Amino acid sequence: MTPLLRQFRSFDRPSKLLMVNQFTINVGFYMLMPYLASYLAGPLGLAGWAVGLVLGIRNFSQQGMFLVGGTLADRFGCKPLIVAGCVLRTAGFAVLGVVDSLPTLIIASAATGFAGALFNPAVRAYLAADSGPRRVEAFAVFNVFYQGGILAGPIVGLALTTVDFRLTCLVAAAVFAALTVVQLRALPPNTPDVEHGNRRSVLADWRVVAANRSFVLFALVMTGSYVLSFQMYLALPMEARRIAGPGVPGTALTAALFAVSGALAVLGQLKVTGWLKARWSPGTCVAAGLALMAASFAAPLAAARTGPVVAGGALVVAAILLTLGTVAVFPFEMDTVVRLSGDRLVATHYGFYNTIVGVGILAGNLGTGTVLDLARAAGLPEIPWLGLVALGAACAIGLRVLDRNRRFESAPA
Repeated sequence: MTPLLRQFRSFDRPSKLLMVNQFTINVGFYMLMPYLASYLAGPLGLAGWAVGLVLGIRNFSQQGMFLVGGTLADRFGCKPLIVAGCVLRTAGFAVLGVVDSLPTLIIASAATGFAGALFNPAVRAYLAADSGPRRVEAFAVFNVFYQGGILAGPIVGLALTTVDFRLTCLVAAAVFAALTVVQLRALPPNTPDVEHGNRRSVLADWRVVAANRSFVLFALVMTGSYVLSFQMYLALPMEARRIAGPGVPGTALTAALFAVSGALAVLGQLKVTGWLKARWSPGTCVAAGLALMAASFAAPLAAARTGPVVAGGALVVAAILLTLGTVAVFPFEMDTVVRLSGDRLVATHYGFYNTIVGVGILAGNLGTGTVLDLARAAGLPEIPWLGLVALGAACAIGLRVLDRNRRFESAPA
């Protein structure tokens, strides 16, 4: 941990605070989200398509509304949006703990997603501005804290969910309530992007971003990576429940997947980032990460017709490879967005980027949930995993094409 602490201490106070805040945000988020699919499909008895819809709506209301959050952050500063997002997520998680009908579940999920749309682009834009030329290193350390929350959250959530999933929701709401107070008191305000944000209309800003062809192409290709990474919350937990059964065994297997993923990311992020940065261009690093993400689903594909022990082991292998791919992609992906923005309207670019991928995630989750149901009913359990492998391979090839065409070196004038 010494290299991590050394790098952490080398950043300014706002960056360090944002990293610690992200750890806390993820503890609150991941104590609940890994078990939501099993709760919806199990105690609430929702069909696969309905589970995919609820999770997809949550993710779309976050990813799809990032543009609003990013635009507001450029105009009013990042701190107000970070605080507002924590307040809304407090309310959304509290409601999830007390409702059981599909319409109200969708509303609560949308609220928790929109909360992320408010604070996520603000956090990334704030961190990018504060770290300056050290963005890749800052986002690598940031992801260690991010993944540390993923590691700790499911462990806490497992203890709570074995009692009652509704208790998990209420405790997660309390975590975000406390985080709201801390950030109000301790996070320094930052300067809004007045020059590029407030002198033009919102639509004019959006047109500037939409006209950035290299940036838009990058976002379109990266949509598939988000569909793949989201299977940690949809396909893998649903498969874990099918393999291990409902109740404690299925919950424990799901927690193990997240524990392995979080530990690997915490221990390997800085080493993986340093190794990749020393050898390849950012575009090649992203493409390599996508290839690993695609390969991760080959394990459950190969084990689709095996017994529970082999199939459970395949899910662990999938979680490991999916994590390595995500670790490889994240710092270079975040840095590429800033470079393609030309350091103008950075939060709005992050928002636009995630709006594009949010549409893909909604479609991907609905498709994955539906195919999981249909494939099992038809006796073809390999089909969902084969589709995910193909999607990842297509995205990796697309990234290589953009990199060869030097698209990642472009920026608006």
